[in-house]
Amino acid sequence: MSDSSSLRLPVKHLKIVDSTTISLFSDILKGVGRNPINGKKKGGIKMHAMISAMEDVPCLVRFSSAATHDHTFLKDLELKKGSFVVFDKAYNDYKQYFNWTQEDIYFVTRQKDNAVYKRLAEFDLQDGTSDNVLKDEVISVQKSGLTIELRRIAFWDGQKNKAYEFISNNFLLGPEKICDIYRHRWQIETFFKRLKQNFPLKYFLGDSQNAIEIQIWCGLIVQLIMLVVQKRTKRRWAYSNMISMVRLHLMSYIDLFSFMENPTQKWDFLTTRPPDKQLSMF
Repeated sequence: MSDSSSLRLPVKHLKIVDSTTISLFSDILKGVGRNPINGKKKGGIKMHAMISAMEDVPCLVRFSSAATHDHTFLKDLELKKGSFVVFDKAYNDYKQYFNWTQEDIYFVTRQKDNAVYKRLAEFDLQDGTSDNVLKDEVISVQKSGLTIELRRIAFWDGQKNKAYEFISNNFLLGPEKICDIYRHRWQIETFFKRLKQNFPLKYFLGDSQNAIEIQIWCGLIVQLIMLVVQKRTKRRWAYSNMISMVRLHLMSYIDLFSFMENPTQKWDFLTTRPPDKQLSMF
């Protein structure tokens, strides 16, 4: 979990959406693309997640085959009026953008390279706006008989020496804040990396879809518990180091928090725990 006192978000109630694929054989879940000439086609299970930027933990998880298009996950989101959601351009769905606009739900994403749109107006950049903001304009997109008006912002990233185009249905925030919202998308990438590095999902105890999903859920539950432990421990631990130490002592009957605070203290002290404090983590 993120420390809310140190995490500065551009907006409140920011949700982040993305997916990660866990490779499997296609006889379990359908793979993407054509069948290879030699060898067996790889399939996979795709985990879609939505996390709260303030808490840095998932508030919604769904599973599908790797061949399922990402944008189908957007219909499962339950977002409150006035909230913001950010995701990559793989989730592009103009019809969903139109529905969110009607419900006062705001999104930020990147514009697809092959997007077809019409320019309606361009905003003047106010004094003090970063030179990295190249353009701030209103565009319209025609999709399924609907006309959707969106905001398009072009931003130059000097570090990557590349221009990015963001689209949103929010016309009130400054262009730099819109870009900053998208920058917070990295949090969910960190979440997926933390899950895959510390809870290896390459070997499964069962070969059915249900068994695989259960094992992933177990990893998610343990990750959440260890984030609580990390937050409650005064001593600063790197998450991967903390997981390694707990894994080594998984079958040892010790006071977990005493050990995390001072892992070098005497073993007799670590194994002594008053009965009234048993299972008091929550």
